[in-house]
Amino acid sequence: MIDKSIIEAQNDARRADLQADYDALGARLSRRGVDIGALTARAMNFGVAIPSWGTGTGGTRFARFPGGGEPAGIMDKLDDCGVIHVLTAATPRVSLHIPWDKVDPALLLEKAEEVGLGFDAMNSNTFQDQSGQAHSYKHGSLSHTDAATRRQAIEHNLECIDIGQAIGSKALTVWIGDGSNFPGQTSLSRQFDRYLDSMKQIYAGLPDDWRIFSEHKIYEPAFYSTVVQDWGTSLMTAQELGPKAQCLVDLGHHAPNVNIEMIVARLIRAGKLGGFHFNDSKYGDDDLDAGTIEPFRLFLVFNELVELEDTPDLDLSHMIDQSHNVTDPIESLMISACEIQRAFVQASLVDRAALEEFRQDNDALMAAATLRGAFRTDVEPILRMARLRQGAAIDPVATYRAAGWRARATSARPAAAAGGGGIV
Repeated sequence: MIDKSIIEAQNDARRADLQADYDALGARLSRRGVDIGALTARAMNFGVAIPSWGTGTGGTRFARFPGGGEPAGIMDKLDDCGVIHVLTAATPRVSLHIPWDKVDPALLLEKAEEVGLGFDAMNSNTFQDQSGQAHSYKHGSLSHTDAATRRQAIEHNLECIDIGQAIGSKALTVWIGDGSNFPGQTSLSRQFDRYLDSMKQIYAGLPDDWRIFSEHKIYEPAFYSTVVQDWGTSLMTAQELGPKAQCLVDLGHHAPNVNIEMIVARLIRAGKLGGFHFNDSKYGDDDLDAGTIEPFRLFLVFNELVELEDTPDLDLSHMIDQSHNVTDPIESLMISACEIQRAFVQASLVDRAALEEFRQDNDALMAAATLRGAFRTDVEPILRMARLRQGAAIDPVATYRAAGWRARATSARPAAAAGGGGIV
């Protein structure tokens, strides 16, 4: 996919400067009692899953403007995901969306092995009608008033589990667009009851070593009410379903100014945090590149995760969920993977003993300063050294452009047609 000689040539041009920057940072961290080698090892062990759907150009509610070399199907998507991992060494798994990515599981496994990837959580789709389906989801899916429509949605989720089992996935993420756009349109109580009953039937089909993630979202496409609209409803769902049910937190699925890091802490305490969909937001569910708008918030989320990483049975699925309207999707996904990794390393820099002492002394100023000190530390040399030691690119975007992958994909793949709105 990307010729190793190109990576090596690009790295050779940057190797000496990186070593100087790395040594200088190591000396500064050493004065703080921090081992740069240990931080580099943590960076090398960190991974985030790529969304298969993120490799295509996104769209708005009004239009989609496709880019050159868009993937024509899941095999092209896996090629693109493989490019991202080759260059960043931080994205070892792919999260599939069914039916968008539905093909013979044997072919998926063969392709994944070819590009050096594994599979993360499966994602079902009952927020769109698919060609040939008997019942429409216009008025809901798992919470629909019609039992046959609910059964169709349940069967789709069970099919996602079957496909996931065949390719080595261990989790199912369920996000639904069900809700209402007008007061009185639906019974808020009975609609939620129908949703829970459907989820219980899906839960019953989980293998013993699987988990199901309930994903909440404050609005869209239902604007008056959404069935699973916040973390409280998601937690209620997970608690009612059982021990294999957990909550998935998408950073863009909250009202403005909501304290997401506190939600993370609460869900960990409840034993119900399953994972994340990482992105960034200015206004709503913008699905912007991670760290684009609020890098400090991303750091604060990871601060909670690192502080509580020794919590028994904490096993988190880190996934990206983005829509790229004006950038090369591969470049955006590489940037996001690196920014998520950056937040993890910065959070690992926090002086936990000093922070706890300031907390015990009720020294709010110094407690906040301790976090800012870690956040303001430029850990770029650590991230670059981690990539170099794993055979990836010191500068992934520059190397990607030098390799000419987008131009080659554009010449090899059929041009995608412009169309209506939508994320893919």
